[in-house]
Amino acid sequence: MNWILSEAMYPEVLIKIILALTLSLVIGLEREIKKKPIGLKTSAVIATFSCLLTIISIEAAYLVPARTDINVTMDPLRLAAQIVSGIGFLGAGAILRRDNDNITGLTTAAMIWGAASIGIAVGAGFYIEAAFAVLSVMFVIEVLAPALAKFGPKRLRTKEAAFIFVLSDKSKIEDLLIYLKNEGMMIENLRIRQILTDNKQLHHELEIRLSALPKKSTSKLYIELTTLPFVESVELEIFP
Repeated sequence: MNWILSEAMYPEVLIKIILALTLSLVIGLEREIKKKPIGLKTSAVIATFSCLLTIISIEAAYLVPARTDINVTMDPLRLAAQIVSGIGFLGAGAILRRDNDNITGLTTAAMIWGAASIGIAVGAGFYIEAAFAVLSVMFVIEVLAPALAKFGPKRLRTKEAAFIFVLSDKSKIEDLLIYLKNEGMMIENLRIRQILTDNKQLHHELEIRLSALPKKSTSKLYIELTTLPFVESVELEIFP
């Protein structure tokens, strides 16, 4: 109660909350620009309230009066510890599984955890450390990762793609696979099945997952594939 009545603490508390909110906007804006599900508002809410709970946790530990008949000990960061574990349900909601083995949203889930960490760090008084952590993460995401994707080792520069081809002649399946390999594409998974069209003709559908260095634009690759004489239709998706 003494802390609540003490106006000396208010400026420091307000500065902490504003700083946590400001740093969280950097993360939220980066996610918002990339059209991710967890953006500006969510990051701001997580960091701000994490900061508030950390302040409450620290100050509440010192509000318990000392007693001579019993040894009372309180962890100043007990609430902060619960934030780290409790924030997991939001991160889990951002992780999506597409197709068979393509998982997206891991970076966004990590950013959610990071926004909570910002709030805890600022609430505990680690201002410079929190700001340095945000700048370091932004450098990796916006500068280092794109640079490695463009100039790094071959494995980092390869992109995953998914194709669905429909062929009328099954003897042309091998020709299609050879064409893809000649284009520098490495086939990782192949699924073939027969399909019966509306006019009772038998076609063959190939679902292919592969990795390749992007030598051509997606539109140009699509046009070239549709001009192949043995390809009835093609559908492609290139993962970033």
